[in-house]
Amino acid sequence: MIDRLEASLNFHQQALGLRQERQKVLSSNIANADTPGYKARDMDFASDLKQAVSRTGQDGLSLSRTTERHLEGSGAPLGSRDLLYRVPAQPSLDGNTVDMDVERAQFADNSVRYQSALTILNSRIQGLKKAMQPE
Repeated sequence: MIDRLEASLNFHQQALGLRQERQKVLSSNIANADTPGYKARDMDFASDLKQAVSRTGQDGLSLSRTTERHLEGSGAPLGSRDLLYRVPAQPSLDGNTVDMDVERAQFADNSVRYQSALTILNSRIQGLKKAMQPE
C-alpha cells in the first residue's frame, strides 16, 4: 500500500524539485544580467521530468536503510541536470546573452507553475487524509 502512495505522489514530488532547480537557474541568469560574457542558461523541463520520473528507484543517490521498515530514498544528485544555453534574440557587445524580459517572463511562469503544482499536491494529500480517517 505504501508503494502505491509513494508512486502516486512521485510525479508531483519530482516536478516540484525540478521547478525549484529551474527557479535557481533563472534567478542566476537575472543576477548576472550585467556580467560581461555571462551566458544565460535554462533547462528542458519536460525531458528532465520524464527522466526523473523514470529513474526513481534507480541510479542517482540512495539512502542507506538501517531496518527493512524504512522506505527507500533516492534522487538525482543536485546540479546533475544538463543545463542548456539560451540563444539570444539580440546579441550584446559585451557577450552577455541574458535578456531581462525573457528571464522575467520565464521566472514568473515557473513561479506560477510551482505554486499550482504545490496546490495540486496539497489537495491530493488532503484527499488521501480524508480517505484514511474514519467517519
